[in-house]
Amino acid sequence: MQSIESDALEPTRAELNGLSPGAKLLRLVPVYGLVILTAGLILLFSIMLPDTFPTMLNLRAIISDKAIIALLSLAAMIPMAAGRIDLTVGYGIVLWHILAISLQTLYGLPWPAAVLIVLLLGCFTGFLNGLLVEIAKIDAFIATLGTGTVLYALALWHTGGRQIVGQLPDGFYAINGTFIGGIPITGFYVLAITVFMWLVLEYTPIGRYLYAIGANPKAAELNGIPNRKFVVGAFVTSGFLTALAGVVLASKLRIGQASVGLEYLLPALVGAFLGSTTIKPGRVNVWGTIIGVAILAVGISGIQQFGGSFWVEPMFNGVTLLVAIGIAGYAQRRKGAAKK
Repeated sequence: MQSIESDALEPTRAELNGLSPGAKLLRLVPVYGLVILTAGLILLFSIMLPDTFPTMLNLRAIISDKAIIALLSLAAMIPMAAGRIDLTVGYGIVLWHILAISLQTLYGLPWPAAVLIVLLLGCFTGFLNGLLVEIAKIDAFIATLGTGTVLYALALWHTGGRQIVGQLPDGFYAINGTFIGGIPITGFYVLAITVFMWLVLEYTPIGRYLYAIGANPKAAELNGIPNRKFVVGAFVTSGFLTALAGVVLASKLRIGQASVGLEYLLPALVGAFLGSTTIKPGRVNVWGTIIGVAILAVGISGIQQFGGSFWVEPMFNGVTLLVAIGIAGYAQRRKGAAKK
């Protein structure tokens, strides 16, 4: 049942206090290596592409394109903190963005009601995933893959393979199309959710319980932590964020089609896995996830501006995922060796 372990490898304050400045720097480089690499890529592309990369237009494009991936990566990392994986983040967004539009165009619901229904359905799907994993004791990978496939099939059935189009209210368009200080509002969605999740996971019992369950569920249960309740809650939260990403995608595309959405699964998982290799290496964490998404965004944007072909993005995502899993596995082996 344990898809991801949650033991962190970041150095303790006592450990750092006993090191020289040079040794302390070497100890911190692996912890913040991905942050340093992201900053280095930004500097490199800014120097090599001074007319296109370090511009407000490019910043807007990156935020607009990657905000949805960031939301899905944050959705994926919550079950990962509890040692589970949720694949419905890539399948659910297909159905949710379609329903967000069709509930308005086909059934005449006002946009706030349509958005609320989609969010509630996302939570229900997460609850169902939690029941399959915790009550039926189905492996999280298999359970969420099955649920996600059903959601995708429902999207195909609902659309009949056609696009869902129609006139939508300005209020719904504003969900994605608003700018604040020249920055897309979706960037502020991601920032607000990131800060909230960081506070909850790092400074509340909820976060400590989730990490404890992910590290050792039996020990967590022996210490009185209700594993079932928190794992189900993690899936519900993941379902909510996935539905929210679907609403944002619907507002961005303004049409619903079943061929859109699945391409978000891989980069969302890449962002979450990369997040476990930085800031707090060895366990998934909020700011690490954002850095993981950022390095994908910066790398792909820079390569494309150099004239990279259409296959560059999936190639970059796939290779990065393999590297991230390899680093995460190495970190876990180091942790196990240190314990022995």
